[in-house]
Amino acid sequence: MTHIQDDIKLAYIIAISIMMLFVAFIVLIVVLYNKRQLFFIQQQQLKEAEHQNQLLQKELEKQKVLEQERERISHDMHDDLGAGISALKLQAEFLRQRAEDEELQTDIDELLKTSEEMNISMREMLWSLNSGNDTLGSFTDYAILYTENFLKKTRIILYSECEDIIDETPISTELRRNLFLCLKEAVNNVYKHSHADTLRLSFSQNKNKFSMKISDNGIGISKGQPEGNGLRNMKRRMNELAGEYKVLSESSGTSLIFEVEV
Repeated sequence: MTHIQDDIKLAYIIAISIMMLFVAFIVLIVVLYNKRQLFFIQQQQLKEAEHQNQLLQKELEKQKVLEQERERISHDMHDDLGAGISALKLQAEFLRQRAEDEELQTDIDELLKTSEEMNISMREMLWSLNSGNDTLGSFTDYAILYTENFLKKTRIILYSECEDIIDETPISTELRRNLFLCLKEAVNNVYKHSHADTLRLSFSQNKNKFSMKISDNGIGISKGQPEGNGLRNMKRRMNELAGEYKVLSESSGTSLIFEVEV
């Protein structure tokens, strides 16, 4: 009887040992499988990261080529076109001094005016092409300088202010160009239509939001007056930038507000 009980105990021990070995084997298989799966996922992530890095590298190389081409065009325009406009202007001034006919002098004056306008347009294009100007500081500085030069021969007095502008904040060439064209159109509208004697440029930055405000003390925009091409173009440009555009007009003047993410 004792011998049988010993055999039963031994059988139980052997059975439990086999079960434990089986469980340990299953656990080992699961651990090895999980490690293999983890290794496979890591390899896939590594390949994906390498692929993304290659795409990023190609994009950076493409951007570098584009910037180099912009710089080349900028230099060519400055050296060739700029020199040609300057030579044309000098020649026109020389002819004007020698011309005696008043009608001819008037024509030469128009030629001088056109050459000056071409020179200004060329400087704007050079500024637009230069990738070194793709910052908020560069934009606000040039915007103020342009407005000062535009209003120089008018009776409109310019006031400008910048609030919390981080000069080094990067902006895209597209954003910089469209903001400048909105500013240019707005300043031209003030000169042509507002009958104002003051214009205020206000720039502000709140984290990643940039605001440009152009205000005048003119006659305002009459209620019911149809929207002109200039206002429609500004609205279209701001829509393309996913920005906001507001017109606040009263009898005491008009304010145009442009807001974009930077």
